[in-house]
This record gives sequence, structure tokens and C-alpha cells, in this order.
Amino acid sequence: MTKMISWNVNGLRAIYKKGFVDIFNEINADIFCIQETKLQEGQIDLSFPGYEVYWNYAEKKGYSGTAIFTKIKPILVTKGIGIEEHDKEGRVITLEFEDYYLVTVYTPNSQTELKRLDYRMKWEKDFKAYIKELEKKKPVVICGDLNVAHKEIDLKNPKTNRKNAGFTDEERKKFTELLNDGFIDTFRYFYPNEEGKYSWWSYRFSAREKNAGWRIDYFLVSEALKDKLKSANILSDIMGSDHCPVELILK
Repeated sequence: MTKMISWNVNGLRAIYKKGFVDIFNEINADIFCIQETKLQEGQIDLSFPGYEVYWNYAEKKGYSGTAIFTKIKPILVTKGIGIEEHDKEGRVITLEFEDYYLVTVYTPNSQTELKRLDYRMKWEKDFKAYIKELEKKKPVVICGDLNVAHKEIDLKNPKTNRKNAGFTDEERKKFTELLNDGFIDTFRYFYPNEEGKYSWWSYRFSAREKNAGWRIDYFLVSEALKDKLKSANILSDIMGSDHCPVELILK
């Protein structure tokens, strides 16, 4: 079995002071992916015995960034998706393993007043093309903060958020298209109708205490991996970020 974790930590240096090392060791994942590290190279000295670590930093300081800690040695490590316009923000790391690719991603937020929605649509198109190219060789596991709540069940207040970043018709449609093109939303595969399960809560309005959240962090897998799925979970009791970790276990 392979236990995988994905967590948007909202700043690794900040969460490091809130017990990240203890949480990491307690979870004891085989592969631990993080998004929004908000780091430049050399700003943190963090390693774990038995794990290799791979970083992708944004050019802009204190912004975006991804990392993967893995006990399983990859065949190949790739950073970005090979398009300069998209690869300045440290959003993607791909590890090739024997039976599949693992891609961790921090999808660009469409921002207030949807200032970045046009860019987001271009990103979605190019990221999907990148994934489908990988899939020609091996099945793919995608994990990360995808910055979209897919359906009304995936956020507490769908009616009031219809035109807000993360729940626009455009973003939701792109997610649907990815699923229709052969990907499984692993949490919904196991829990198709479960309500009140979220992975992000605003820091405002005591949102986490009220569980007024959004499910925007995912593990998606190629259909070819369906028989390998053992469990998928949202670890909502783990604090330290405005997101909580999500988990996938493969047989």
C-alpha cells in the first residue's frame, strides 16, 4: 500500500512553528506533497530521515511554491509543465514512478473580481494537455489545491458564491471536463453524497468553527488506477493552515 498526502500549508515557515514536523511524522506518509510553501531556496532547512525532497520555487518571493517528500525513489523528477508563461510560479512537480506519474499542483486562484480568470482558463487548458500527454505513457495521480469546489455539495454556501473565484461556472466546467476525460475524484468515488466535508475555510467569520468551508483540495486519478484505490480521506482535524490535508491510499 502507498499512503499519499497533499496539503496546502499556506507558508511552510509559518506552519513549521505550529508543529509541522510532529504532524508530518505522525501521519507517516509514503509521499507527502505540499503547496503554497511561500519559500525561496535556502529559506528553510527541512529534511526527514528516509525521505527525498524536491522543491519548486516561485520567482516572486513569499508566493506560491510546491514540494514533495517521498520515501519511494522516483525514476524522474520534472518541475513545471514546460510552458514559460506558467512555470514562473513554482506550481507543479511531477514524479515518475514505476506504475504511474504523481503530479502535485497549486492551481492559480482566479482572485477577487475574477481578475485572473482569463489566465486561469489558459492554465486549465495547458495543464490538462500536459496531463493527457503523460497519460499516454502511464496513469496519472494528480493532487493539490485545485482552487475549485466542483459541485454545490462541495461548499457550505453555494448560492452566495456563484460568481466568486473557485465556484464560477467556468472553473467548475473545466473540472467537469477533466473528470469526463477519464479522471476520478477519489473522495467522491468513496463518498458520493457526503455533505459537510471541506478542506479549506476562510480565516474570517470563524469559518472553521462553523465548518463553513470549501472542498478545493483533491486527489484525482486516471481511470486505469480505479482498481488500486483503497481509501480517500479529508483530515479536517489537523490544524496549522487554512487548509487541511487530504489523503489517498493506493493498494
